[in-house]
Amino acid sequence: MSMALVGLIAGLALGFAGYFGGFGAFLLVAALGAVGFLVGRFVDGDLDAGDFFRGRDDERRR
Repeated sequence: MSMALVGLIAGLALGFAGYFGGFGAFLLVAALGAVGFLVGRFVDGDLDAGDFFRGRDDERRR
């Protein structure tokens, strides 16, 4: 599935949530979409969980 199609589907979902559920539903769908994106990247192996828990000092030591 191309990234353009994924973006289209995400935009449609956000549009429907904003239209039918208001701004709060729009924000909820956007936040859950971001979480789903991060989980998907983690499952695919493109993201390392340690990247979120490492401090700035750890970056300099590498």
